Amino acid sequence: QLQLVESGGGLVQPGGSLRLSCEASGENLDDYTIAWFRHVPGKEREGLALITGSGATATDVTDADSPEGRFTISRDNAKGTVYLQMIRLESEDTGLYSCAAHSGSTFSLADTKYDVWGPGTQVTVSS
Repeated sequence: QLQLVESGGGLVQPGGSLRLSCEASGENLDDYTIAWFRHVPGKEREGLALITGSGATATDVTDADSPEGRFTISRDNAKGTVYLQMIRLESEDTGLYSCAAHSGSTFSLADTKYDVWGPGTQVTVSS
């Protein structure tokens, strides 16, 4: 059974960068679309970016505060890992970042599409 574990979170100053990792085990990652989500207490969980097994990507372009352009998703299937590179971080980016898996291909960032979730890694952007 597929399991996901995130790492790479921490405390970073505004304007800084972080790279988050989502490591998969138990099944072949090639068969899954992986997405990154951010959860801030009191707000709905926000889908940030996804990448299909073949490497096609999509980011949230519907929100005026979208991280598009600052966040880049990539994957290394050989290592069973998906990454989220984040640059020019802002205090509003603070939250719990989780990766999740959808069996097959999807270009939806609706969290209901994703069946397997990691526990998350906390990102705090503060001076």
